[in-house]
Amino acid sequence: MATTVTRWWWIRHAPVTANQGRIYGGADLPCETDDPDLYAGIAALLPKDAVLVTSNLMRTHQTADAIKAAGLTFPERLEYPDLAEQSFGDWQGQHYADVEKVDPRVVHDFWLCPAHCRPPGGESFVDLIARVACAIEAISDENPGRDVVAVAHGGTIRAALAIALGLDPERALSFTIDNCSLTRIDRIETGPEDPQPGKGQLSWRTVLVNRLPGERPPGGKPLR
Repeated sequence: MATTVTRWWWIRHAPVTANQGRIYGGADLPCETDDPDLYAGIAALLPKDAVLVTSNLMRTHQTADAIKAAGLTFPERLEYPDLAEQSFGDWQGQHYADVEKVDPRVVHDFWLCPAHCRPPGGESFVDLIARVACAIEAISDENPGRDVVAVAHGGTIRAALAIALGLDPERALSFTIDNCSLTRIDRIETGPEDPQPGKGQLSWRTVLVNRLPGERPPGGKPLR
């Protein structure tokens, strides 16, 4: 039996400073990347010569560029729109408090709205999980056994954890995913010798969630 492990290194983009107090979701806004020590710390956590993927939103591009500028060698990044943040449709650009006044469904402990709630003109977290699953499958099948560094979004990474852990979508929303944190999950495919990508038995291993640069890894063990 052959085993292929594709290692996913998820980084949430740097903080968005525009639209303070407003819902931005899938809107294309810039982020703040003026702390070179922070990005050097991120680069130190990541493998060299990994496949680099981002969403189509500029804040993931800027974050990836800042990590590369800190000294980590990547090939040219690959852009996948299916890795973008959840779209909140007509709510995007509005103040949180104003949306809460007109739609009580947005009152939620961990996220803007419950997992199955689809904002007008937008998508639900359940919708997000479905499109992120398609992207993960395609990228993994194209890069079996590789390290994949994915600079993405809080919702996207929660969706990836829901997929890896087989979680109810509502439970997955309880994860904290900080800006510039690392989440590592491994896709393990087991099958006959020389299997075709995507044809084996799949399982997942969760290595760490929401690790910030400078934190000691669990047990002091290396991440590789």
